[in-house]
Amino acid sequence: MKIVFAWIVVFAVLIGGLGGVVSGAALSDATKACLECHSIIHPGIVEDWQKSRHSQMSPSDALGVKGPGLKVSSRDIPDGLKGKAVGCAECHTMRPKEHADAFDHNDHKVYTAVSPGDCRVCHSEEAEQYSMNLMSHAYRNLAENKLYGLLEHSILGAVGRDKAEMENAPASRVTKAETCYHCHGTVLKVTGKEKRAYDDYGDMEFPRIEGWPNQGTGRVNLDGTIGSCAACHTRHRFSIETARKPYTCKQCHVGPDVPAFKVYEASKHGNIFSSHGRDWEFRKVPWTVGKDFSAPTCAACHVSLLVSSGGELIAKRSHRMNDRLPWRIFGLIYAHPHPKNPDTTIIRNKDGAPLPSDFAGGFAADYLIDVKEMDSRRKGIQTICRACHGSSTVAGQWERFESSIKETNAKTLTATQILSGIWAAGYAKGPSEGGSPFDEEPERIWADSWVIYANTIRFASAMGFGGDYGVFADGRYELNKTIVRLHQRGRP
Repeated sequence: MKIVFAWIVVFAVLIGGLGGVVSGAALSDATKACLECHSIIHPGIVEDWQKSRHSQMSPSDALGVKGPGLKVSSRDIPDGLKGKAVGCAECHTMRPKEHADAFDHNDHKVYTAVSPGDCRVCHSEEAEQYSMNLMSHAYRNLAENKLYGLLEHSILGAVGRDKAEMENAPASRVTKAETCYHCHGTVLKVTGKEKRAYDDYGDMEFPRIEGWPNQGTGRVNLDGTIGSCAACHTRHRFSIETARKPYTCKQCHVGPDVPAFKVYEASKHGNIFSSHGRDWEFRKVPWTVGKDFSAPTCAACHVSLLVSSGGELIAKRSHRMNDRLPWRIFGLIYAHPHPKNPDTTIIRNKDGAPLPSDFAGGFAADYLIDVKEMDSRRKGIQTICRACHGSSTVAGQWERFESSIKETNAKTLTATQILSGIWAAGYAKGPSEGGSPFDEEPERIWADSWVIYANTIRFASAMGFGGDYGVFADGRYELNKTIVRLHQRGRP
């Protein structure tokens, strides 16, 4: 009886336009077959997809858009895909030979984890840009750097006590997956198969995927690609509006180590977004400054195609997030010019350590962009600023920002010199003695000085143009207090 009722519902759904929304583009037979069941099993997914541009417009329709509003960058889209809506089958069955998680499902080879390799079929330029992005390499850049691994271990490790000694056992795989690798991305791996029972459909067999679910920016996928487009273009609507709003970036950039969102929220830009953002047009491409929005979001400064009200180009669209950034203000240990290569595991400072700067604050210049490239990127971001601000305002703000970089780097150097003295005096066991630079109290205080307080000051200057996040709220007050605490720990 349940099965008969289910098929009656399916038939009604199909007659009603597959969920009450008539698709604007023809559906493939394979996608129709998916919707027959998933409209009942996963109605939220189907309804979300039906509101997407994918359901409303075929790639052929999208290629017909003239001018900068064109969103499909590929020109060699397969014939079988061109005239159909991009639906379930077009994303989850198109490249089964490349996917280790492909499995037999109702006469189709289906895979669960859609990757940039799948999105590349229509969005080749965007996928290529993203592959050159620090974000797409986020898993490897963390997991394959032994020094970062020690910091990760000090944060996530299972803490215990054996008599008078502290013990710090490795964190579990699931703990890692929901903490650092929630944003950096996990490694997806098929570990076997499992059966699931459905009342109306019987038993079905699916691959068991370790590391899933995950939408981390540097996820290692089952087709060998890296990254997740859904990190910003949340499935299954894949909305440009979602990607342009700062809440999406907040998922990972909330702080205190990378306090981008909370600083933005407290800034004048964030204040205007909170007050008037509901009236902005977030779906237009290109995005017109002053007309579609009146204050920047993260995407406006870092990603979006921007034009003036007269149609003049202000900034090209890019999915390489650091294209407009001369400085990498996330201190490791010091703020530094951006790396040339998104694979930062290749970086070695003068001491042979995998860091973009050495303990004395010198830059690993061979691996970082040069002065000429920094100046080009500086001009790029300032052009965006000048769309709303006068040149004197932009120049004055930039002077303060680079002053904050010099100031925080200098204070980090002071803290590092104090810690070096603590190691030399034997008050803590440093790397030269085979110890971790992060596991004892003086080292924890030192790490706070740059990973939280110096970073907060720089973000407050860059995105908030100053304010309390640069003073009392994890700013200069806490940084100076931390240096004093370190000094006290280093006294005989």
